[in-house]
Amino acid sequence: MDMNSNSALLTVLSIAWELATSCLKELDIKKKQEVDNIRHIEQASVDLESHTTASKVWLSRKFTELRVLLDEEETLTKNYLDEKTQQALQAYSQQAESCKERIKMLDNFSGKLRQIQQQSDPVQLLEDYTEVEKEMQDHRMPAEQWHPVPPSFEHVLNHFKCFAAALQSVVSKPLEARLKEDIFSSLNATSKREPGTMLKTISSGDRSLFLKHARSPTLEYDSLHPRLRLSDDRLAVSSTWRWNFYPCSPQRFNKLWQVMSKDSFFSGSHYWEVDLLQAGQGWWIGAAYPSIGRKSDSEACRLGWNRASWCIKRFDFEYWAFHNAERTPIATEEDPERVGIFLDYEAGILSFYNVTDGMAHLHTFRCKFTEPVYPALRLWEGRITICKLT
Repeated sequence: MDMNSNSALLTVLSIAWELATSCLKELDIKKKQEVDNIRHIEQASVDLESHTTASKVWLSRKFTELRVLLDEEETLTKNYLDEKTQQALQAYSQQAESCKERIKMLDNFSGKLRQIQQQSDPVQLLEDYTEVEKEMQDHRMPAEQWHPVPPSFEHVLNHFKCFAAALQSVVSKPLEARLKEDIFSSLNATSKREPGTMLKTISSGDRSLFLKHARSPTLEYDSLHPRLRLSDDRLAVSSTWRWNFYPCSPQRFNKLWQVMSKDSFFSGSHYWEVDLLQAGQGWWIGAAYPSIGRKSDSEACRLGWNRASWCIKRFDFEYWAFHNAERTPIATEEDPERVGIFLDYEAGILSFYNVTDGMAHLHTFRCKFTEPVYPALRLWEGRITICKLT
């Protein structure tokens, strides 16, 4: 074998070795991803069981409340019947007493007439007769006959008959059919997902997958701190050292240079991107519940320092993920100039990606969302822009 042949063989071997090495790295990455998938599935199983238990507890509490309400309604209704019955019985008793009084009066008058009839003196008999003649005429009128009309509770029985029929009509339908007809249930994306549905993403960054859920949330003027200024399209926010005299608003942050989106997400999947090229050295981007505090610089108001908000932060060339005052360092080889944020409300996922060049995962928060989620920002200097994706 000549030298050229040896050289060509070495070249082929070198290429093959490099390809094998590269393939082994890819296999290691895929293996790690599969291990992560197992961990995510196991965690999802634990979360699901916890969620199921919590849901059952909630249902037990609600059905107990319903039973208590029905028991109270039964007691109140029976008391109503007793009250009306007692009123009628009291009236009957008074009327019976009145009859007894009249019987006593009639007996007295009858005795008086018999005494007159037994009078032996004609003159005295005539005088006694003259005295009672008018009363005798009155008593000769026909006596009244009373026929008590008992109170009827048919209207009460009909009311609860209709109530029971309506309830039976509802519960007679299968639960799944009722949930499909319920507008509030049908608006929830989870009602359309089969059990065991997986949200599949590509960690190395297929941005087109996320752009299917693209949003361009605009910022809320009423939440804007007076040292911040919005662009006309409300997609960009800039810091300014001049105090802007905005109208008073309960939603406005009065201490922290923060702003929230006008748009909120309470179900489904959503993806938006934030341009940080002009954001300076200190910025916070993330999401928050509407219940986050507004009127101080306490932890209750700080983005990422409470249960009502999540964010990633840059400060002093360091990157951190913050939620409920717990921070996690973020390792990144490049400073993100553009960050993508992905929210899956029902899955409890809020993920951040560096989309400056490709799509590199930065951090993912996992939690159970309980309120509408609003994109939120904070900055000290420069400008942050929400990218127009739609």
